[in-house]
Amino acid sequence: MSINEEVGTVLITGGTGFIGSNLVKRLIDKEWNVHVIIRPTSELVQLNEVIDLIHLHIYDGSIESLFEIFKLAQPTIVLHLASLFLAQHAPKDIAPMIESNLVFATQLIEVMVTNKIYKLINTGTSWQHYENKDYSPVCLYAATKQAFEAILQFYLETTPLQTITLKLFDSYGAKDPRPKLFSLLERITNQQDNLAMSPGEQRINLVHIEDIVDAYFAAIEKLIAGLSSSHESYAVSSNITLTLHEIVSIYEEEIGNLLPIVWGGRPYRDREVMEPWSRGIPIEEWQPQVSLREGIRKMRQI
Repeated sequence: MSINEEVGTVLITGGTGFIGSNLVKRLIDKEWNVHVIIRPTSELVQLNEVIDLIHLHIYDGSIESLFEIFKLAQPTIVLHLASLFLAQHAPKDIAPMIESNLVFATQLIEVMVTNKIYKLINTGTSWQHYENKDYSPVCLYAATKQAFEAILQFYLETTPLQTITLKLFDSYGAKDPRPKLFSLLERITNQQDNLAMSPGEQRINLVHIEDIVDAYFAAIEKLIAGLSSSHESYAVSSNITLTLHEIVSIYEEEIGNLLPIVWGGRPYRDREVMEPWSRGIPIEEWQPQVSLREGIRKMRQI
């Protein structure tokens, strides 16, 4: 059954972020009834365009507030994108990362199954697979993503829960507020400040936001149609890897200008991903459509 034929109610975490807000907007376009879990301190800027078309629910850190949210929303399916991402952590980051990526996520599943809601799309990361291993976390963030999948296994074995995990690579797109590569390149394009970068030989798998949202919709359709097993995991990959040097060169060609980058001006990070995970499989009925050059042009049109 197509999701266009049966539109229901979705509850989404992480809806205020870059990927989540783009997913919320597409759900609204498809006439889903959208409920978004936020925290009291959440910034809603990314949702300004659709703020009057969605239902916002405040999670105060307690499982009781989640029970109240589910009572009000009564979702058909839950999309879990919320997480605290840190490529490198300090000791002070451990507690908030565990709280966000494990405690909240586990509370979410507990409340789901208690309310007999069994369809979940979970968000993982390619960084769970350092050096292409079945499991080797690049950083503590990636370790918490794997830890949550281990917790999920208990619920998968003891309840009718059906879960699809989408493992994301590097994402980009228009109006991205995150301090990612293209926002840095745009800044030095406008200001002509020198930007210190690593030697630039690490290979990167960049996936455009439109393709990522398409992958979530493919997962939604599969779950709603009852075509998935208890837990399936898919890679949301562009199928193309380029060195950081090559990506910057393409960007320079598109803007018609050389950028003041100091290659080798900073060292590689500890456990820098030099070759992205390549052993994941894509979800059925989905293929990336937006090339890097097209994606750069879409960003610059805004």
